[in-house]
Amino acid sequence: MKTLLCIPPMTQLNTPYPATAYLTGFLREQGYEVEQRDLAIELLLTLLTPEGLEQILSVVEDHYADFDDDELPDAIYQFFSEFERYQQCVLPTIRFLQGKDPSLALRIVSRRFLPEGPSFEGLEGLDEATGDVLQWAFGELGTQDKAKHLATLFIDDLVQVIHQGVDVNFKISRYGESLAASNPHFDELYAILNGEVGLVEATLQHLLINHLEDEQPDVLGITVPFPGNMLGALQMARACREHSPNTRIVLGGGYVNTELRSLRDPRIFEFVDYIILDDGEQPLLTLFDHLKNDTPTANLHRTFFLENGQVQYQRQSDLPDIPHGEIGTPVYQGLPLESYLSLCEMLNPMHRIWSDGRWNKLTMAHGCYWTQCSFCDIGLDYIGRYDEAGADIIVERMEKLIAETGQTGFHFVDEAAPPKVMFAMAKKIIEKGLTVTWWGNIRFEKTFTPERCQLLADSGCVAISGGLEVASDRLLKLMKKGVTVEQVARVTKAFSDAGILVHAYLMYGFPSQTEQETVESLEYVRQLMKNECIHSAYWHRFSATIHSPVGQKPEEYGVTLLPPDDAPFANNDIEFVDPVKANHELMGKGLKKALYNYMHKLGFEQPVTFWFDKKLAKPKTPADFIEKALANVPKERKVIPIQQKAQ
Repeated sequence: MKTLLCIPPMTQLNTPYPATAYLTGFLREQGYEVEQRDLAIELLLTLLTPEGLEQILSVVEDHYADFDDDELPDAIYQFFSEFERYQQCVLPTIRFLQGKDPSLALRIVSRRFLPEGPSFEGLEGLDEATGDVLQWAFGELGTQDKAKHLATLFIDDLVQVIHQGVDVNFKISRYGESLAASNPHFDELYAILNGEVGLVEATLQHLLINHLEDEQPDVLGITVPFPGNMLGALQMARACREHSPNTRIVLGGGYVNTELRSLRDPRIFEFVDYIILDDGEQPLLTLFDHLKNDTPTANLHRTFFLENGQVQYQRQSDLPDIPHGEIGTPVYQGLPLESYLSLCEMLNPMHRIWSDGRWNKLTMAHGCYWTQCSFCDIGLDYIGRYDEAGADIIVERMEKLIAETGQTGFHFVDEAAPPKVMFAMAKKIIEKGLTVTWWGNIRFEKTFTPERCQLLADSGCVAISGGLEVASDRLLKLMKKGVTVEQVARVTKAFSDAGILVHAYLMYGFPSQTEQETVESLEYVRQLMKNECIHSAYWHRFSATIHSPVGQKPEEYGVTLLPPDDAPFANNDIEFVDPVKANHELMGKGLKKALYNYMHKLGFEQPVTFWFDKKLAKPKTPADFIEKALANVPKERKVIPIQQKAQ
């Protein structure tokens, strides 16, 4: 039995999503024949060629045939006006972003090589001396970085052309996201899947059919990590059904695990045969046994299927998951590692790390060791079931991936990396003399002392991210975050002093949060960034989900849920009524404006109320709160360094 595992459009373009690599490694160890392909990067690289642009031009000309020039969207007008330059530049620019032609950077930064559409409009006016954003952001140095940013804007312009003139669902990192994200009904997706096939879908079909003909798989497995992958996944499934009707089609992945747990709509099984939940290793083993040996469907595990026109779900309660220490090392063979694009989409330094360069993806543990945060989907297996692998196994996997890929960069994609494993892994890396670069997500635990942060830096840690969330001690306690603002200040400063980039996830609009509390939160963030505790951050609007404590016990947070009348398809985000009235949309705009400036060391002298389009009371937080918190080091932090303990 042969299996082909595929990544659908669209995911990150700088590195493959790791789900297929993990499953490929595990299933091959079990003796199964498995291949994998990334249709996301293949689709974009097929469209962004001189031939692909010719096809795009033909569709866009038909779409806008009755429009006058002054009625055209800016991206379309620019595309028509300078089409020959777009055609001439597209392949060289792609090669540059793939790291295959670094000398082209000199031509790109001249601002005379690439045609510049609407994505370039934000490049003027921020540097007081020159009016040049690139000068302001990158200074005199960093030609490669400047060029990557300009080349990324060039790609963004072309993606806008596809989005506006070819396929309204097409975006650079998602594809039809709004059709799937917490949409209780399958109707819109179903209508598109049964509609006319456009250029993007036809290209995707062509790519998949080539792989089906080459590999002749018995099973096609498609991972759906995000809502923006569902449309592409089902388009691939439809193409497989029509071209290879005997191939069994399986869906799984993060979106499925989160939003399709109460699936009842049978129409999705017109495109797929099985949908599996949570970790795929054990469900796939039972499915393969069912397909090979005709075992009864009662033997399937965490699997949806259609029987007599009704959606059925089968789970074996006594069948354990594969331990994290036994799932093996991801295998990247079959994925075009040399083809991914090193993008510089945003000047936010953490987003830069996320999208620039290819990272080997690993996890130190399965799930989260904390599992208490009230905003988090702790009811789901991928968060709620904690199982760690141990430092020896993690470092062994790192060594195997270095040998396979030749690359020493690692992104640990844990919900929250366990400190105990992190410290042991760092020591092991140093003992072995490995040269690696790594980063990941943590909780701002007080166990991260300056000495331990330096240990992590010495082992190759270059960045960490963690949740400061609402930056309010009252609300942090309510959401059971287990940290205080004062503690976060000291921990982040310890990382920063060790030379590690610190990114904070921030949240606004949590139940019972007032506008004044939001202002106080911004004041804390202003002080944290001014004191170089955090370098990068991002504000998220709170969203209640049915798998979180807020969604499970709303009365404890003073809100009333407004569930949809019927949700036979996706079901996750849930509307709620908060008796505490606040204009969170207006507050969000001010928060993001302030943060953008703080990240570029601007605006610290302004009162935080300056950023809001509404008169608000000044914060009561002392202006030196964070400074005093950093000076007031608790006695328990003065610990013996790990290096000394080991001697």
